[in-house]
Amino acid sequence: MPIEIRDLLPEDKPQWLPLWQGYLTFYETELAPEVTEDTWARLLLPTGNIFGLGAVTETGELIGFTHYLLHGGTWGPGPICYLEDLYVSEAARGTGAGRALIEALATRGREAGWQSIYWQTAASNRTAQHLYDKLATRTDWVRYEMEL
Repeated sequence: MPIEIRDLLPEDKPQWLPLWQGYLTFYETELAPEVTEDTWARLLLPTGNIFGLGAVTETGELIGFTHYLLHGGTWGPGPICYLEDLYVSEAARGTGAGRALIEALATRGREAGWQSIYWQTAASNRTAQHLYDKLATRTDWVRYEMEL
């Protein structure tokens, strides 16, 4: 199945919303509607630091997305990319859409001079880890969170 990876567009919202809900459901998370609205709005800001890519079939169906943030770092001059969210619809899994999203992000980063891309997933998400292990190096860092 040919898949195009491109920036998310305002007209993608009706197809993005069910994918976003599927992503939240997978991670057993609920967000207030205003948080989802704010997230969508920030993904489309040309001057922001949060961005989105979509995986689109030749018929125009949005089958997956990635959201990512750029930030500075202390170990080099270029931006660092945090791949915050990655999701492919259940029906489109196995089509290469997840790999295509990550590879397109890596290409964008190489062209723009980013230092690196990093991400995380649930320890139980073995399916995603199978793909990630082919594309990146698994680290032994331990993550901590402090809710504010």
